[in-house]
Amino acid sequence: MGAAGTARQPRVGSRQQADLLALLRDEGATSRVALGERVGLPRAKLTAELGKLVDTGLVEVGGPAASRGGRRSNFVHLADDLRLLGVDVGATSITVAVTDGRCEVLAHLSEECAVREGPVAVLGRVTALAEQVLAQAPGRLIGAGIGLPGPVSFRDGMPVAPPIMPGWDRYPVRDELAGKWGCPVTVDNDVNVMALGERHAGVARSLDDLIFVKVGTGIGCGIVLGGRVYRGVAGTAGDIGHIRLDDFGPACVCGEVGCLEAYFGGAALAREGLTLARSGRSTLLAAVLEERGQLTAEDVGMAARSGDFAAASLVREGGRRLGHVVASLVSFLNPGMVVIGGGVSRLGHSLLAEVRGAVYRRSLPLATGNLPIVLSELGDLAGVTGAAWSATDRAFSTVT
Repeated sequence: MGAAGTARQPRVGSRQQADLLALLRDEGATSRVALGERVGLPRAKLTAELGKLVDTGLVEVGGPAASRGGRRSNFVHLADDLRLLGVDVGATSITVAVTDGRCEVLAHLSEECAVREGPVAVLGRVTALAEQVLAQAPGRLIGAGIGLPGPVSFRDGMPVAPPIMPGWDRYPVRDELAGKWGCPVTVDNDVNVMALGERHAGVARSLDDLIFVKVGTGIGCGIVLGGRVYRGVAGTAGDIGHIRLDDFGPACVCGEVGCLEAYFGGAALAREGLTLARSGRSTLLAAVLEERGQLTAEDVGMAARSGDFAAASLVREGGRRLGHVVASLVSFLNPGMVVIGGGVSRLGHSLLAEVRGAVYRRSLPLATGNLPIVLSELGDLAGVTGAAWSATDRAFSTVT
C-alpha cells in the first residue's frame, strides 16, 4: 500500500480528544472558543488537549476567527492530509473511495465484481482499487471501513453465514485488511453503512432516528436510533428482505419461500421481466431480450419509465409489497425519515409513490403526519461515505 499504509498511526489519548475530533469531523473548522463551549472544557484544558492533537498531526490551527470581544480566537480544523478509505461491496459490484478527515469523497472507483467469487478474489480487487484511489488523493491513511452484503459480526469484523456469499463465513475481513493497510478497519453490513452515509452527508443529514431501505439484488434496512446504528444482538437487525409475505410464494435464495426479496429484489424483477417478455405481454422487454439474450432489473425499470404497461404494473406491485413492510417498520420504530436507495431505487418516483401510498394507508397518522419518505441523495456513494464515517469511530477513538 505504500507510505499511506505504513506510517505510524496517530494515537488519541483521551475522551476529550476524541470528542474534539468528532466535533471537527461533523462541523468543520471551528474556533477555539466555540470548541471549548461545545465540549465543556476550560481554556487551559482545551489548549492542552488541542496541543496534543496538533503534535500527533490530527489537527491543525488556521487563521483567526471572527472576534467575539477580547483577543481573537483561531480556527481549528482536521489536518488536510488525513485520509480514510470507504469500501462498499455489493452482490455484483465494488465501490472504493478515499475521503478526507470529514468523510468528504475525494476520489472513487467502481467495477463489476461478483461477491460469489469469494473473499480472496474480492478483497484482492478491493485492495487494488484502494491503491488506485489513494494514488489520486495521497495522504496519511488513518482508517478504513467496509460494508458487505450479508450478516456481519461488527465486534469480530467478519461476515457470519451470509446467504449470497459462499466462502465468506467467518472470514477475517477486518484483520486481513488492517494488516494490509496498517490502520484500524471496521466491517459492517452494507445497508448499515449506507444509512450512516445518508445521515452524515445525505438527505437525512443530522437526523438521529431514520431507516434506510436498500432495494438492490437483495433488500435490507439500516436502522439509526439516537444517532447510532442499531444492529441487534447478533448483527442481523434490519434483515427485512427475508420477511415472509406468503407461505406459497416464490423460492428465495435463503432457502425459504415467499420472502419480500423473492418478490422484489433485483433478481426477482429480472425473472418476472423475463416472464413478461416471453409471454408477449411486454413488447419492449421482448425486444431487449431478443437483442441481448437476457434481462436485468434495470431493463424492467427502463420499460416502466417508457410507459410499458406490464413493466409498470410489475414495479407498482413490488413497490406496494415493499410499502407494506416499511409501514410495519414505521409503526414500530416511529422514525424521522425513510430513505430508499440501492440499484432498484433507480425506478424512481413510480416506486416511491407506491411505497408512500402503502405506508400512509397502513400506519397511524401520528407516525406519518410529518414523515418524509424520500430517495437517497448520495446514490452509489452512500455506502462508501458511511463506511468512511464508521472508520472514524475507530480512528478517532481512544480504543485502537
